[in-house]
Amino acid sequence: MSGDGTVRLRLDIAYDGTDFSGWAEQPGLRTVQGELESALRRVLRLPQARLTVGGRTDAGVHARGQVAHVDVSEAVWAAEGAERLTRRLAGVLPPDVRVHRVAAAAEGFDARFSPLFRRYAYRVSDAPGGVDPLRRRDVLWHRRPLDPDRMDRAAAALVGEHDFAAYCRRREGATTIRELLRLSWTREDAHLYAATVQADAFCHNMVRALVGALLAVGDGRRPVDWPARVLAAGERDSAVHVVAPHGLTLEEIRYPDDAALASRAAATRRLRTLPTPPPPLTPGL
Repeated sequence: MSGDGTVRLRLDIAYDGTDFSGWAEQPGLRTVQGELESALRRVLRLPQARLTVGGRTDAGVHARGQVAHVDVSEAVWAAEGAERLTRRLAGVLPPDVRVHRVAAAAEGFDARFSPLFRRYAYRVSDAPGGVDPLRRRDVLWHRRPLDPDRMDRAAAALVGEHDFAAYCRRREGATTIRELLRLSWTREDAHLYAATVQADAFCHNMVRALVGALLAVGDGRRPVDWPARVLAAGERDSAVHVVAPHGLTLEEIRYPDDAALASRAAATRRLRTLPTPPPPLTPGL
C-alpha cells in the first residue's frame, strides 16, 4: 500500500514475440504492452491501466522473465486478489502472452529502475540441415560450423564497464556506457549454442550486435581479438552484423531485497559516466 489509496502490482510475464511489434505500445500495431493493458482494462473495468516495464523488447524478441508494474486502487486490488486476477487475465489474453504471477509490490519497487540486472539468452544452431522446426521461432540458424570455445574467449574480453558505442544504435541524449556483467557461451544440445548476456541495462541493438560479432569469430571469419578491437575503436563497424531478433529471449530481471528497492531505483536514475582520467603530471616542478 502506498498511503495514497493505490497499490503497485508486480506482473511476471512471458511471451512469444514473433507476432508482436515489440513491447512498447504503437498506434495501429500489435504490441505486448497493448495486449496486456487492454486485458487489464477489461478485467478490472478501468478507463486506463498503464504498465511500466523492466525491459523493453524489440519486435520479434521473446521473454520468459519479463516484469512490469501497474498502479491500481486499493479497492480494485481487494476485490480481485492475486490468484483470481491471474486466472482472469489468462482467460482474456491471447495465447502468445501470459501473466504467470501477480503480487502486491514492496514499497519502493519500480519495474524499470529497481533491477540489479537483466539477463538475456541468444540461441543459435549450426546444424547442417537447419533448425529443428519446433524451435524455428526462438533459434537462429547459422549456416557455417561454429566453435563455441573461440566465441567464449572473445566474449570474455568484452565483460566490464565500457562505452559500447561500437555495438549500439545511438539515440539523442542517451549514453552508451554500460556494465556488462556476463557474456558467455554454452552448448545446450548437439549443434545448439546459447549466449548468456547479463548487464545492469542495455542500449538499443547491443545484445544482437555483440552476438553478431562473436558469430564471426565462431565461424572463423574473424580472429578472437576482433570484437575487443571493435569495442576499443568506439565507432560502429559495418562488419558487425546485427543478428535477427527471434533468437533472443529475455530470461530474467533480478531485483534486490525489498529494503534496497528504493535506493537501487535512485542510483539507476543517475546518468552513467565513465571515470575521468587524472591529468598528466607536470615534469620539472
